[in-house]
Amino acid sequence: MTPNEFIDNKAPQLAQYGKAFLRDQLDFNEVQLYLWDTLEEWQQFNHQGDAQSDMERVFWHLLHAFDRWPDWMIRGNQYLRKQVDECCDYLNLGGQVPNNCIGIRPNS
Repeated sequence: MTPNEFIDNKAPQLAQYGKAFLRDQLDFNEVQLYLWDTLEEWQQFNHQGDAQSDMERVFWHLLHAFDRWPDWMIRGNQYLRKQVDECCDYLNLGGQVPNNCIGIRPNS
């Protein structure tokens, strides 16, 4: 599986999880489980190098946000909440890349 195939497969799921979390329809622990499952899958492929597309950069940025920030911070900080929401929209719909999305592939 190429990195693009992996991201194309995972991006809509991550966007769904993110939107459901923001609407209080999904527990943060479920987002965390998805995050760790995704990283585990990614490691099996041993892809090296920089993110290759805007979609991939936004995907890793959003995944990192869910790893870095606690649930109350994402929900309560208007800037973070808006950024998570915009990243989810981009992963679902495309369009304009959200501002300040610096997604980096995790190291293997």
